[in-house]
Amino acid sequence: MTKVRTRFAPSPTGYMHIGNLRTALYAYLLAKANGGDFVLRIEDTDQERYVDGAVDLIFKTMKETGLIHDEGPDIGGPYGPYIQSERRNIYKEYAQKLVELGGAYYCFCDKERLDALRAQQETAKVMPKYDGHCARLSKEEIEEKLASGVPYVIRQKIPRRGTTTFYDEIFGKITVDNATLDDNVLLKSDGLPTYNFANVIDDHLMNITHIIRGSEYLSSTPKYNLLYETFGWEIPTYIHVSPVMKDAHKKLSKREGDASYEDFINKGYLKDAIINYIALLGWSPGGEQEIFTMDELIKAFNLEGISKSPAIFDIQKLNWLNGEYIRKLSSDEFHELALPYIRQAVKTDTIDTHKISDLLHQRCEKLSDIPEQIDFFDTLPEYSPELYCHKKMKTNEENSLSSLQAVLPVLENLSDWTFDAIHTALFDLIAKLEVKNGIILWPLRVAVSGKSFTPGGGVELADILGKEETLNRIRKGIEILSK
Repeated sequence: MTKVRTRFAPSPTGYMHIGNLRTALYAYLLAKANGGDFVLRIEDTDQERYVDGAVDLIFKTMKETGLIHDEGPDIGGPYGPYIQSERRNIYKEYAQKLVELGGAYYCFCDKERLDALRAQQETAKVMPKYDGHCARLSKEEIEEKLASGVPYVIRQKIPRRGTTTFYDEIFGKITVDNATLDDNVLLKSDGLPTYNFANVIDDHLMNITHIIRGSEYLSSTPKYNLLYETFGWEIPTYIHVSPVMKDAHKKLSKREGDASYEDFINKGYLKDAIINYIALLGWSPGGEQEIFTMDELIKAFNLEGISKSPAIFDIQKLNWLNGEYIRKLSSDEFHELALPYIRQAVKTDTIDTHKISDLLHQRCEKLSDIPEQIDFFDTLPEYSPELYCHKKMKTNEENSLSSLQAVLPVLENLSDWTFDAIHTALFDLIAKLEVKNGIILWPLRVAVSGKSFTPGGGVELADILGKEETLNRIRKGIEILSK
C-alpha cells in the first residue's frame, strides 16, 4: 500500500488566515490518521506579494498549533529544496520537457498585444482567454525568436476539443469542456513558474498522494490533470474543501482584514481551542463529542465527515469552546495566561492577582475580556445611585443606604480581614436584620465596584481590595445615596 503523503503549501504573504490553517490541519490529520508524512512547502513564486518575515511566522504558527511537519525548509528531507524560489531550474527543465511532449508551447506575445486582445474580448463580451496565436507558429519561427532573444513565456497547450474528467473525494466526478479552459502561463518570462505549474511539478516530485485545498481550485484541476497525463504521471487523490464563510454570502478573507490565527491569539483565545474549533468548520466527527485533543482528532478524522457546504464562522461557538478550554486549565496555568491582561487594568502592587484570576477563571470566555471586567480595582469609577436599584434583589436607593450604614461598622470592627471573616460577619448581620441576602450583598457589590456586573460578589471583592479601600468605598456609597 502506498504511504499517504500530504502537504501544506502556503504563500508567505502575511499572517496565517483561518482558512489556510484549516487546510493545514486537515492535511496533517489525514497524514497522521493513516501513518503518513506531512510536508511543508513554501510557495513563494509570486514575489510581488512576498512579505518579509512571513516564512518565520508560518514556522512559528505551525509549531505553536502542534502541526509538526515531517519535511520542510527548516528541517530538510529527501525531496528538497522545499521553497519554490529555490527550485527554479527544476521548473524550467520540466516546462521545456512539456513543450517537447506537446503539452505546452513558447509564447512571444508582448503586453501590448495581450492588452489589445483582452480589450477586444471585453467589447465583444466574451470570456477573456488567450487566443492560441503562438501555438500556431512554425518550428522555424520559434527557433528564430529564441535565437534572437525575444522574451517568452511557456503556456499550457489545452486540447481544443473533448472533455477532461477528474474525481474529487468530496464533490465526486466532475467533467469540463476543454474549450472552456485557457492556455495559461506555466513559466513566466523571469523564469519563475506560476502556481498552476509549480504545484503540479512539486506534488509529483515530492510523492504527494493526497492534495487538500480550497474548492476555489476545482476549476483549475482539469488543467492540472492534463499536465499529469501529458507527463504520464499518476494523478493524486483530490480533496477540495468548501470555504469558511463570514456569513451566508461572504467568505472570510485575509485581504478584507478578517481575523488571522495571530489575531485570535492576541484577542485572548487559546491555541488548542482555535484548532479544535477550526477542525469542526466543515468537518463532522459524528456523535456528540465537541471537545477534542489533537490525538483524539487524529483518531476521529476521516474524509467522509467533510461537508460540501460552506462552513459559517460562528464567533459565539468559538467563544463557548474557548471558555471550556479555559476552565480546564489549572489555577496556576490560568493565572500565568491571565496575568498580562490583569495587569492592563490593575497596576496596584498590593492587590493579589491570584485572587483576581481565581474569580475570573470560571467566568471568562476569552482572555481579552479580562481588563474590562476588573477595571474598578485601581480606581472606583463614577457611577449613578440608580445602580443600587435591583428588581430581583429587591433593593432600592433607600434600603441600600440603610444596608451600607449597617455594614460599615461591622466591617470597621473586623480585625481579621479574610474572605471567611468578612463572609461570616456579613451573614451574621443578615441573620440579625432578618433580611434576604441580596438586601445586604447587592449594595456592597455596587459600593466597592461601581458596577452592576463584576466577576465576583461583594465579599470576594472586599477581600481583594483590602480593609481600608473597602471601607472608603462604602463611605463613598453612603455619600452618593445620601444626596
